[in-house]
Amino acid sequence: MRDAHPLERQVGIDHYVSDGPGVGGRLRDDPSDFRVRELETITPEPLDADSGSYPILLVRATLTDWDTNDFASALSDAMGISRERVSWAGTKDKRAVTTQLFSIRDATAEDLPDLSGVDIDPLGRIGRDLEFGDLAGNAFEIRIADAKRPEAVGDVTDDLRAFGGGSAAVPNVFGHQRFGSQRPVTHEVGLHVVREEWREAVLTYVGNPAETEPDRTQQARATVEDVAASADPDWQQALDAMPGHLGYERSMLHTLVENGGETPADFRDALETVPWNLQRLFVNAAQSYAFNQILSERLRRGLPFDRPVAGDVVCFADADAPEGLALPDTDRLQRVDEERVDVVTRHCERGRAFVTAPLVGTETELGDGEPGEIEREVLGELDLAPDDFDLPGNFDSSGTRRAILVEANLSVERDPLTISFSLPRGSYATAVLREYLKVDPRDL
Repeated sequence: MRDAHPLERQVGIDHYVSDGPGVGGRLRDDPSDFRVRELETITPEPLDADSGSYPILLVRATLTDWDTNDFASALSDAMGISRERVSWAGTKDKRAVTTQLFSIRDATAEDLPDLSGVDIDPLGRIGRDLEFGDLAGNAFEIRIADAKRPEAVGDVTDDLRAFGGGSAAVPNVFGHQRFGSQRPVTHEVGLHVVREEWREAVLTYVGNPAETEPDRTQQARATVEDVAASADPDWQQALDAMPGHLGYERSMLHTLVENGGETPADFRDALETVPWNLQRLFVNAAQSYAFNQILSERLRRGLPFDRPVAGDVVCFADADAPEGLALPDTDRLQRVDEERVDVVTRHCERGRAFVTAPLVGTETELGDGEPGEIEREVLGELDLAPDDFDLPGNFDSSGTRRAILVEANLSVERDPLTISFSLPRGSYATAVLREYLKVDPRDL
């Protein structure tokens, strides 16, 4: 079993499932090298449908080299409307060609502007704003430039098919970007939050310099650590040292200046100055880190991912998923005892069931047998338990379970070297690409 890149091991991903060397090379020399298309689930009414019953315009936008949030802002500005009237189902990479859905409240097709690098197709009208997750998945077409070992692509593909029981598949790990691409610390912050170590959580985010950051940022974070280590911390000094573009860090430090920064409550107040979605991301990243570690231990022990063993918990397939896309429904769970292993294995072989592992929270039930042993061992090493997620405000999490294997519906072209695959929502393209390239995860 081949060891993962050191930066991946920092976020709980310890191994590759393909043993040979990767093809190497680079991604995104040009935005057209990385194409993403949403697999849609929304069927709109016609464009001339009653705007009273269907007040929202649904459009399909193909964006070249656009950040999703930046496009939403540019679109609303060009239309002269509030940014809050624009919604979408999934955030995409900037340096790419992305095709995705947007909804625009109280708009018509005639209102749509011309924007550089944008092709907008009005589809019809719907009765509610799009919400995050209103898609079945994403289809990718990714070209690899200057591959050092293009001949390795066949061996990697064979390994992924063997791992998936015949279909190319990979462990459904959370990619490096879940934890911070250049400075992966969100899970460390989250682990402190779950332990209600509020001071440590703040200092992990605001201090803790990384070599990948600019010198000024490293110096500012080092100043924070020096201030925090003093007998009488001068939080104003730390705030003065922090560059203006690090708004979240400055917000936390400003709160410490105002409230004194002496008690755990002071530090919790500081952490709660960041947006609610970032507060949740901290806890979600801690859950994701534990999940990755559970998958790494399962892989190390040689347990299968494509079928259950006694003690596993499986979920069933979403009957409404688009044809050809296996979409787990984690609201439908079943424990697998010794008597049902063979039956559930057949369901897994037919794409009707998926082995899961916990994203631990207050309502998470752990597995039995060896899978449950792995889950409890990992959580014990992290000093975590489901009850620990009964937290104040936006930090609370009930948890869920997540499929441990993701089929990629994969195809490969060799000239130019291009990998095409589709994944259900919530799965990371980097889970596939890391196996093929085997490079620094920051280059994915």
